[in-house]
This record gives sequence, structure tokens and C-alpha cells, in this order.
Amino acid sequence: MLITVQGIVLREVNYKESDKILTVLTREAGKLTVKARGCRRRGSRLAAAAQLLAYSEMTLFEYRDHCTMNEAEPLELFWGVRSDVEKVALGAYFAEVLETTSGEGQADPALVSLLLNALYALDKLNRPAALVKGVFELRLMALMGFEPLLEGCSVCGAPEPEEARLLLAEGVLVCGRCRPAAGEGRSMPAEGAVLRAMRRVLYGDPRRLFSFALGEDALRRFGQVCEGFLTAQLERGFHTLEFYKSLCLRT
Repeated sequence: MLITVQGIVLREVNYKESDKILTVLTREAGKLTVKARGCRRRGSRLAAAAQLLAYSEMTLFEYRDHCTMNEAEPLELFWGVRSDVEKVALGAYFAEVLETTSGEGQADPALVSLLLNALYALDKLNRPAALVKGVFELRLMALMGFEPLLEGCSVCGAPEPEEARLLLAEGVLVCGRCRPAAGEGRSMPAEGAVLRAMRRVLYGDPRRLFSFALGEDALRRFGQVCEGFLTAQLERGFHTLEFYKSLCLRT
């Protein structure tokens, strides 16, 4: 059976002499494993669509839970990301996280949109990589059902908690005064501009996810708490994240 989907490549693995096995996140069918035959041959019409982070319209032949790419028309290749080693490393991190968290064959167009919007923000809008990274991490956790509760202190209920901290495993906010009563779990500062930014990402207009700015110090703290929350919730690290951070240390 032939199916037509729009999807973005999360992973590519060379197979045999000229093929690739792709992990593709699609709007219509969720995460799919797709064989792209001959895509590594010179002049292959599938070559552009069979690259990491390529977003394409694909015609797939589906047979017994296996998909083979028959045709593909690239819709967006994000050249501004591909031409910058730090940006492509960050994009690879986004892809690895989504490969880990998305379900095989479970359609979730919001995940595809989040990744495309994050790459667009890096490529066309030239938004700071640290801001795009933090927004992606926090918004993804919300979409996956791990949204932190940021309306106020989870102990005393104060809507604007002083010296606010986010309990990473519990996903709740506490003020400095109530921190001792909240247990010994790991927490990170989430106050002032950082808390306002996190609330904007979770509760604001999803079409304007990346349209805000933070000062250098607040941006650094925003990035730390969003990354800390994601890795605590997923209970794992990512080798692409470590590679991206190693690149940032060199600049």
C-alpha cells in the first residue's frame, strides 16, 4: 500500500552499499522506520530527503509494518542550520530527544510542529540557540504530559513565590521559605525573569514561542533549569547534548 506523509528525519543509518535506514517523525503516522534504497548513490532523487533534519513530503510503500521510500520532495532543508556546526549539533540533540520520546506509529502533529518551529527559529529568525533550546525542552515536556506546575508555590500557594525553585523530579514550584518542607529532591532556581519566561512558554500563544528575549544571566539560568527538568523527567542523558555543549565551550 502506498501512503503519502510529511515527515522530518530524526536519524539516519547507512545500510548496505547505497541505502539508509531512516527514523522519520511524520504528522500523519507518528514515528516510522523507513528504508531509502539507493539514496547514497550519486544523483539519487532521494538523497536530499534522506538527510538528518530534512523535512519532506514522502510517498512510502508500506508492507507488513515495513516502509520503503518510493518518492520524496524536500519541503525544507534548513540550510542556515546545516551551515553552522553548533546549530546542526543542537538540531541533532532535538532529533535524539524526539526519537526517544515519540511513539512508533502514534501520530502527534504537535511534536512535528515544535521541531520545525525550533529549527526555523535557528535558521530564519536567528534566535539565540540557548533560548531555542530551553523553549524546545520545556514545551516538549508539556506536550509529553510532564508539564511542570508553575502557577505558584506548591506548599503555601503564593502566586509569586520569593526565591522560587523548581523541584525537577516532582515538577512543582516552591518558594525559598517552603523549600525545606518540600523534601530533599534536586531543585534549581526559577525566579524573576526565568519564571516569567517559563510561564510564557507553557501558557502563552504557541505561535509566539520564541518571540521573547532574556538578558545574558537570565538566559543562562533559563537554559539550565529547562535542561535540568527534561533530563530529570526522562531520567537519562543524551550524547548529542554533551557534544553540543562541548562545542559551546570552545567558543
